[in-house]
Amino acid sequence: MIEAQGLTKRYGSKLAVDQLSFQVRPGTVTGFLGPNGAGKSTTMRMVLGLDSPTAGSVLVNGRPYQYLSAPLREVGALLDAKAMHGGRSAFNHLLCLAQSNGIPRRRVDEVLDMVGITAVAKKRTGGFSLGMGQRLGIASALLGDPGILMFDEPVNGLDPEGILWIRNLMKALAAEGRTVFVSSHLMSEMEVTADHLIVIGQGRLIADTTMRDFIERNSQAYTVVRSPQAEQLAGLVTAKGGTVAPDGDSGALRVTGPEPAAIGDLAAEHGIALHELSPRFATLEEVYMRLTQDSVEYRSGTAGQAPHTSTRGSEA
Repeated sequence: MIEAQGLTKRYGSKLAVDQLSFQVRPGTVTGFLGPNGAGKSTTMRMVLGLDSPTAGSVLVNGRPYQYLSAPLREVGALLDAKAMHGGRSAFNHLLCLAQSNGIPRRRVDEVLDMVGITAVAKKRTGGFSLGMGQRLGIASALLGDPGILMFDEPVNGLDPEGILWIRNLMKALAAEGRTVFVSSHLMSEMEVTADHLIVIGQGRLIADTTMRDFIERNSQAYTVVRSPQAEQLAGLVTAKGGTVAPDGDSGALRVTGPEPAAIGDLAAEHGIALHELSPRFATLEEVYMRLTQDSVEYRSGTAGQAPHTSTRGSEA
């Protein structure tokens, strides 16, 4: 488990993380979301003892990271896929990590096979593509078979097969009872991967909840209805206090108010055929963009406008 309490980080006059408190629990994939400059990378670095908090604390399995007796056996992390010696082979990179942490040599072969780069294990990492570097970074995180895994943008540079692989890997690790903490800007991927979300903006906590609750509580539910008697059905729904609007150019209706079952009952009562009755919520991306719109550090300008830059400095 990872526990942050009042975690704060300043770089001079710049406040990167502001009184941040949360827990990352085992058995789930926890997504860590926020705009650029929100403080995500700084927070992850403080978890790993790479940066010291200005105030507050963060514990890994009940202790500060620097007091762990065998760090790679407790925490595996991928923060920067390029953080390796370009002149070393993938095998030697992992072997150095293993030997310095008392990890058996056989584990190197196991993780190389696990991430699918056994065929290039003897090649120098300086010639690796971004995707291959990501796989090697994930292998490094898995090397000590730790109970806690931290990934910062793990799907960068991966092809569709690789994205599906890392998604399934994270789910499998969580299913084994491990703590999986992953930061990503790819909302569509987080929506199908994460069970729980921690969302921050300008270093402050915005949300700490399950994926389902995050979407349901921050979006208005509606029902997509398609019928050859759409106009008649729309009149009936409106008379019952519902709101009806066209759902794009498809000819379907977007109904807000009554539950799908009530709409179906109403249609059946009046002999109206239904071709579609689909409950909908906003996507994770839509909800996320709405909640974080005031926390964006750098905002692109439209034609004729200067881009807006926040005066509140922070790290990513």
